[in-house]
Amino acid sequence: MGKVSKEKILEILDGYDKENITIATLGSHTSLHILNGAKEEGFRTAIVCEKGREVPYERFEVADEFIMVDEFKDIVNEDVQQKLRDMNAIVIPHGSFVAYAGLDNVEDKFNVPMFGNRDILRWEAERDLERKLLVNGKIRIPMKYDDPSKIDRAVMVKFPGARGGRGYFVASSPEEFDAKIDAMKERGWIEDEDVAQAHIEEYVSGCNYCIHYFYSALNDEVELMGMDSRYESSIDGFVRMPAKGQLSIDISPSYVVTGNHPVVMRESLLPQAFEIGDKLVKSAAELVKPGLNGPFCIQTLVNDNLEVVVFETSARTDGGTNTFMEGSSYSYLKYGEGMSMGRRVAREIKNALENGGFEKIIT
Repeated sequence: MGKVSKEKILEILDGYDKENITIATLGSHTSLHILNGAKEEGFRTAIVCEKGREVPYERFEVADEFIMVDEFKDIVNEDVQQKLRDMNAIVIPHGSFVAYAGLDNVEDKFNVPMFGNRDILRWEAERDLERKLLVNGKIRIPMKYDDPSKIDRAVMVKFPGARGGRGYFVASSPEEFDAKIDAMKERGWIEDEDVAQAHIEEYVSGCNYCIHYFYSALNDEVELMGMDSRYESSIDGFVRMPAKGQLSIDISPSYVVTGNHPVVMRESLLPQAFEIGDKLVKSAAELVKPGLNGPFCIQTLVNDNLEVVVFETSARTDGGTNTFMEGSSYSYLKYGEGMSMGRRVAREIKNALENGGFEKIIT
């Protein structure tokens, strides 16, 4: 089966009742503010939800329609797709949607209009493509190691896909790399085939800022929407121990994201934040047309030279956007009202409905 064509998607969209568009997403990750923001902009909402996980969406009353499935991956089943098309749905992708539905299915089988550029989702999942995007944009990134035997300093080891930090670890030598790989395998967090795809990069010591942007294809503008930092288990619990305790217990801390908290940068760093966002949008437009479209996130570390170093990107709405459902300091400066990322997405769709330009924002 070939890739879903933009022409086919626009044909489906052309048959929609534009007066009754539904904003839909998968019930996980950032769906609360995606759906709440859609309702704030006057849209009907729908959620594709795994049985047993519907409670938050019922309690917070963000969904007008529930499509219940046995497993999240069932969103690509034809009967589910037909239900979405019947309700004139535009689907908003997020990290769980990509992880559970599967990139191949999103690219080849999911014939429902999606907000943004579905072709760029693979570029965030595959580390070599992600690095290509950053290098092409001349963005400061950590040094990469192609062979674990050459590790000669502290490195961060990561694996492909939207894993929420699961399986990531720090090592300082080939021997430590091998030992931690074995430990991760024992926990069932990685498989043998993952090891060959391990992404090994220089460990940059600095403060974590995940910077959330929105690129408006309608306005050709990069907007700074908010920032967060992460709570990660078990590393955050580990570093709360006294040094003596850290030395006495034999555990390899992991970096599983369990929550997020809002942050702001010192104002003198904001020019770098805008510059990096602009560079990534330009690079993406050159390498994977039409490029970044809508929400994206650049995960950074700021070192003591006040240099913003990029270590990861998300080419769709990122989990940290949950920290500003009423708007952030930055979205308030831009809009003067509470503007979540979900509401910003819905407003872009609303603007396209009112003024045209769907071909720029839908794939």
